[in-house]
Amino acid sequence: MDSSFQRDLVALVPRLRRFAYALAGSADVGDDLVQAACERALKNAAAFQPGTRMDSWMFRIIQNLWLDDRRKRKVRGAQVDPDTLAISDDGFGARQAEDRVTLEKVRASVDRLPDELRLVVALVAIEGRSYREAAEALEIPIGTVMSRLSRARALLLPLVQAPDQRSRSWTQ
Repeated sequence: MDSSFQRDLVALVPRLRRFAYALAGSADVGDDLVQAACERALKNAAAFQPGTRMDSWMFRIIQNLWLDDRRKRKVRGAQVDPDTLAISDDGFGARQAEDRVTLEKVRASVDRLPDELRLVVALVAIEGRSYREAAEALEIPIGTVMSRLSRARALLLPLVQAPDQRSRSWTQ
């Protein structure tokens, strides 16, 4: 196995963790996804085509592992981690508490998005990939990326607006 392959894979780990966390909604589950993806990549290193984007290849592996897990959970039912349900600012002030509540609402809402919307949000809004890069990673047209991101934002927007802004129309 090429040592540059291993070095490039290690360099990608922080980005892979962000992406996996965005999909899984949990650092522990995200880390498990990254570990499984790295194991799969190392086993199948010969399948990687030098000169292509390793990050896209790894994002695809994580996506496939995550989708497989989602399908299994539909059959078995969702598992709840009690530690992730607790919302506390540990006494650091009301503003932090509001931010944590909002973040938890957004996280929960992202978790409820259909898979195809969630993947686009994870790649574009969280990972910072361009529309073109997301389209290549997901193997869909760029217009589909834009459409899915627009639908996801429309679903998430009411959660991040202040209560007094929710009732305002765009014309006011």
